[in-house]
Amino acid sequence: MKAPAWSVTDSADLYGIREWGHSYFDISKSGEVVVNLKDGKKSKPVSLAGIVRDLKERGTQLPLLIRFGDLLRGRIDELNEGFASAISEGKYQGVYRGVYPIKVNQQQEVIEEITRYGRKYHYGLEAGSKPELIAALAYMHDPQAYIVCNGYKDEEFIDLALYAQKMGLQVILVLEMPTELDLILERSKKMGVRPTLGVRFRLSAESAGHWSGSGGDSSVFGLNISQLMHVVDHLREQGMLDCLRMLHYHQGSQIPNIRAIRQAVTEATRVYCGLVHEGARMGILDLGGGLAISYDGQKGASAASSNYGTKEYCADVIEAITEVTAEAGVPHPDIITESGRAVVAYYSVLVINILDINRFESRSNISDIEIDKDSPALLRNLHELRAESTRNAARTSRDRLQEIYNDAVYYRDKLRSEFNYGKVNLRQRAHGEELYWDILKWVSDMREKCEHDGSQMERLETILTDYYYGNFSVFQSLPDLWAIDQIFPVMPIHRLKEKPTRNAVLSDITCDSDGKIDKFALADGISRSLPLHDPEIEKGQEYMLGIFLVGAYQETRGDLHNRLGDTNVVSVHLENGKAKYSELEGDSVSEVLSYVEYEPKDMVTRFRNLAENAVLSKRISATERREIVDAFEAGMRGYTYFES
Repeated sequence: MKAPAWSVTDSADLYGIREWGHSYFDISKSGEVVVNLKDGKKSKPVSLAGIVRDLKERGTQLPLLIRFGDLLRGRIDELNEGFASAISEGKYQGVYRGVYPIKVNQQQEVIEEITRYGRKYHYGLEAGSKPELIAALAYMHDPQAYIVCNGYKDEEFIDLALYAQKMGLQVILVLEMPTELDLILERSKKMGVRPTLGVRFRLSAESAGHWSGSGGDSSVFGLNISQLMHVVDHLREQGMLDCLRMLHYHQGSQIPNIRAIRQAVTEATRVYCGLVHEGARMGILDLGGGLAISYDGQKGASAASSNYGTKEYCADVIEAITEVTAEAGVPHPDIITESGRAVVAYYSVLVINILDINRFESRSNISDIEIDKDSPALLRNLHELRAESTRNAARTSRDRLQEIYNDAVYYRDKLRSEFNYGKVNLRQRAHGEELYWDILKWVSDMREKCEHDGSQMERLETILTDYYYGNFSVFQSLPDLWAIDQIFPVMPIHRLKEKPTRNAVLSDITCDSDGKIDKFALADGISRSLPLHDPEIEKGQEYMLGIFLVGAYQETRGDLHNRLGDTNVVSVHLENGKAKYSELEGDSVSEVLSYVEYEPKDMVTRFRNLAENAVLSKRISATERREIVDAFEAGMRGYTYFES
């Protein structure tokens, strides 16, 4: 019976796109990844591969970061509508006012989009530094939206915040350290402004995941309970306790377990109620960040996942605050969240092309090559092992399969040892290595047929994994993958009607062993390799992969490893049913060199002098000099990545 053909449903199931894609991403009938964008109220799927083809016709090269403002707006809608629904159902008396933490993605386009689209929700901004505050003040002019000022603050920072408050903006200065209070009071008295103050409290409850240290007693920022009471007493002495309006805490980013979130909300609300009972005016509870997304498509509590959705998050927050305030007899506070990752992660997709592939396999006819009788015994053993396995394939048991694998490893290792002692020559070693790889490939194929579950052979698939060399830099475009082992969904964006036949690890084009992706989110869990198609590079085909959910933290944290700079960027939106593009060129070679104190004009002059000396010494002609200098200058103007 003929096996059923591979379908786009099979690809969707394999890569889990309908789980982590959150209805934004899917696969078309033609086998291409699509992003669902809105043109007014109508939704339309747009092919990622189609976007790339359009842009290549316009001269834009891969790698390419594609931004979708529509997805950003969709996330703002989902969060605000989720709280609106929970507030209505729970008969909650306060309002929700979200703020976006600028640090999560600092690109001007993001800030402009959030302030413009978020205005209908009075969606604000969070600034954790002076440059971020300046950006916030330039773009946030809604008098009903909040600008929350976190982080350490000098006099200039405080003055800017107070000036903004004078002009009618809702600016909240959050105390991160007790010592900040005196400076704020001093500057506010001098400027004649009664400041709107918040205080960051250090929760006792710790979270889980990469950022568990953000909460608990070991948290870097925030006041402990005794420091909090000292602030209250000091404000009371100064007759300014009414200035204390907000309690803030930060549990951490990407909190995967809703139980931990609820526990933190409960503790913070009790502290909030205590401050009200102390006589503070209050009125606002800032829950910080933590709203998680599922990078792996699973509904678990791992660092790459989330066991809850936006609706459940909103409902649990409202319920927890309601229960505690009712018990304490305190009015419901207005709620702020500083959700950043959950808002912008879907916003960006990195598209890369595969440049080359390193296959760990032998020549197709290696087992047919005769072995000379004078060949080393170990080489003859490997050859006979391969021949014997073929002869007895039909009768091969799971135990025998394990034995063949063990014997192949033993003979290969001994052959290498004898090579080091000069008993095996280079060609003989090469022949033995090829036989070894051929045996392992045969064992792998038979393992599937025999349903072998031997634990000692679990490394086999890893050993046989190909290396696909992608046109990108992990350090520039995916710093969290390298720094904190973050999982990002990766999959082909075309050819999804075809069954993938290879298993691969992705390597970037830096000369660094850490520049690779070797953990992948698949439908059945995290895998050490990614099922891919043969890229058919030798036939002139282009094979493209998408790396998804990279909108949070990745764009502005990149490291110029090997001087590989920012990629080309395009923003995409629908207009009259057609995709419209706004392009931004990536870094040129001269730009990234200037970042590390090189002077491009001086470098050209130096190279011209080198070429002129070569002419004078008759190594090259004057005509060749012109060609060589032109090539050098073109390289300086060129893209830092591989150009086709």
